Amino acid sequence: MRFRRIEFPFSLGVANGYDAHMALMRILVDGYSLLHNWPELAPGHPRHSERARKELVHVLTRYHDATGTPVTVFFDGAGAPAGVPKPELTSAVEVLFSRAGQTADQMIERAAYRFNSYGETLVVTDDHAERDVVSGMGGSVASCANFIRMIGDALTELQDELQNYNRTELNRFNRHPRRNLK
Repeated sequence: MRFRRIEFPFSLGVANGYDAHMALMRILVDGYSLLHNWPELAPGHPRHSERARKELVHVLTRYHDATGTPVTVFFDGAGAPAGVPKPELTSAVEVLFSRAGQTADQMIERAAYRFNSYGETLVVTDDHAERDVVSGMGGSVASCANFIRMIGDALTELQDELQNYNRTELNRFNRHPRRNLK
């Protein structure tokens, strides 16, 4: 499994208990908290809609592709019609819905506690109580606004790397066009 060091757009000094050299093992995302802070995703669709959730999962998959860090996104699913929403799992992003009697926050806190012994996890939410619980367990937390910036930076960096690679390959091809056609 490949881990990539994430640069945070905010201070995570050793005084905060964060070792900047530790690789992130997994990112745990409060899905509806992130959707409510990201109106540009699925504009015109309700934040609790399937369309908004799918768009979020698509962006998180692209983020995983850029960073290599696994992502689990949690949604409150209590009260949903039978069969909807269905848990989803891709190789990049795991999507989980809470059952009746539990909340996505409880699932995130439990997952953060369990993953803590395997390496650094980052919990993304704007729920201050949840952030306090996770940081109290020794986990790292990020606000939704900071995580949205992290996603933008990672996708921009990936785009730049792809453009540089394509430019290099085009130059290599143009220097030796006949040899490359054989």
